[in-house]
Amino acid sequence: QVQLVESGGGLVQAGGSLTLSCAASGRTFSRNAMGWFRQAPGKERDFVGSISWSGSSTSYADSVKGRFTISRDNDKNTVYLQMNSLKPEDTAIYYCAAKIYSGSVAYTPRSIVEYDYWGQGTQVTVSS
Repeated sequence: QVQLVESGGGLVQAGGSLTLSCAASGRTFSRNAMGWFRQAPGKERDFVGSISWSGSSTSYADSVKGRFTISRDNDKNTVYLQMNSLKPEDTAIYYCAAKIYSGSVAYTPRSIVEYDYWGQGTQVTVSS
């Protein structure tokens, strides 16, 4: 069993920055690929980015590439999402997800169905 708790959301002006954190319980964290997704009101949950269990590989949605950065600290069982140059269209609930025992050091899942566990989400609101 893995529990994920997101934090760091809030209200920020366009052009600003936020860093989200996702703290994970369980002994398997260091072997789990981790991902971030977001869901705006009335829209589907979309992929934002992911990081392999080793941290050696990352993958991003085109809409955030160059602005968002995913990192992880396996000693702290935590994954981060650094968000810069935020835009009003980044407003959404941001969810952390875990793919357990993800095998390849370079595996960075991008699809919702690939993930096994989800956090409750944290709200990010970007004002114009």
